[in-house]
Amino acid sequence: MKRDGIIPTTLRLATCAALIVAAWPGTAAATEPCDDFGECKVLIEINSTDGDIGFHFLMDGDDLVEGRLSDPDGNTLFKDKANGALAEQFMTETFLESAEPLCWEDPEADPDDLIVTLEEFLDRWPDGTYEVAGRDGENERAEGETDLTSQLHPAPQDLVFSAGVVSWAPRNDLGTCPTAAELDDLVADGILPIHPENVVVDHWEVVLEPDTEDGDPVGEDKFSLRLPGDVALTQVTVPADYLAALPDDTPVKIEVGAIGGEDNATFTEEDGFCVNEVEGCEDEE
Repeated sequence: MKRDGIIPTTLRLATCAALIVAAWPGTAAATEPCDDFGECKVLIEINSTDGDIGFHFLMDGDDLVEGRLSDPDGNTLFKDKANGALAEQFMTETFLESAEPLCWEDPEADPDDLIVTLEEFLDRWPDGTYEVAGRDGENERAEGETDLTSQLHPAPQDLVFSAGVVSWAPRNDLGTCPTAAELDDLVADGILPIHPENVVVDHWEVVLEPDTEDGDPVGEDKFSLRLPGDVALTQVTVPADYLAALPDDTPVKIEVGAIGGEDNATFTEEDGFCVNEVEGCEDEE
């Protein structure tokens, strides 16, 4: 799931007082130092609407020419090396997302689609300390550690966008990944340490993504706001100036994510909404 674009000047000026853009897509913001690295983070992200699941990784250091990620057993998961001009100018931030396979048996899925159940995913990406390592241009080694947890957050539900307000409701499961019965079994068998209904949501992330004529390839027109998980009302008012700056008959998609202290996130999407409706949006349901 890609998010967190840069708001163009015409919209940024109109919304700077109300707009908070999260630091890292998906979603998730790593803000604490990671030993020799400025930042590092590993996390799980679930799309409850599509029923898919992915592993995300971030490391950010100074003047790097090599970087590596290892799992709790010491297995190397990722390694990169700068060459040529990049080695002369060095690397800083490396961010990647795994593929996001389906985590449920979708009857409408293509037979060739990869399916990785939640149980298989948690076995593949175990809880524990992941090591980040690198080497800078002076051959000095950098090391850091970050923890992955399988505490997964309940999916938002009942997304509505009306009169400039995005609203949603908490739920107590992960959507289709897996079913409620399968989720109960995973908890009972100790494969999932805590049921999502008992996991505290630290933040809600709300994204409104317009589908403009140019396809908005870099998310420049995206509105994104993060707010505390304990807010009394689960709703956000999108600035009127921002909406007015969008073209007539602009289809929009809404995403709401439940995010935890370790930055695991469960997102729900809903489209079919229309902004500045005159003749109606072609994609409107």
